[in-house]
Amino acid sequence: MSKIPLWEDVSRSCLNSDEAFRKALKKSLEELRVDTKRFSKLSGISESSLYKILSGERANPRLSTYRKIIQTLKRLEGVEEAKEIEPFIAIIAARPSLDAIEKRYIQIRGRQIQLKEYAATSIEDVIVEAVRAQQEGARAIVCAPIVSTTVEKISKVPVCACPVILCRQPLLKAAETVASKILLE
Repeated sequence: MSKIPLWEDVSRSCLNSDEAFRKALKKSLEELRVDTKRFSKLSGISESSLYKILSGERANPRLSTYRKIIQTLKRLEGVEEAKEIEPFIAIIAARPSLDAIEKRYIQIRGRQIQLKEYAATSIEDVIVEAVRAQQEGARAIVCAPIVSTTVEKISKVPVCACPVILCRQPLLKAAETVASKILLE
């Protein structure tokens, strides 16, 4: 019988009890030879939160914290390819508008944020690409004004409208606006 991956053991253990979850998480960190400080950096969970979870001081971590723990364990075990740590903004527009963008990154408040292109030729395409961008980890979406209100209704990330013309400036300006929003979160 093959060994259960550590991330899966941690995931299953949370269904048993808080104590089983703590023990499985501690065991996983020991086997991976990762201390709480490093795990904190890799997962984006504060050291104090990890300490409280591991010590039993915090019985029920938030679902978002739990997800970060599992995703980080998967990355450490090589189950998932390491996803980009840096945030990215999805730019959804027609191919000619995307081709006019010369930058692949923008600088906001000293941080570099990637711009990732999603080509769309219809309103339906924009909606499909917005869903795909979110699934891929987009922190924000820039799209045409005509579909921005619809995308906002289905999106869990900030949406910024931009006139889609054959000019890179409106797209970059909208990306900078939405980047400022996500950096304030």
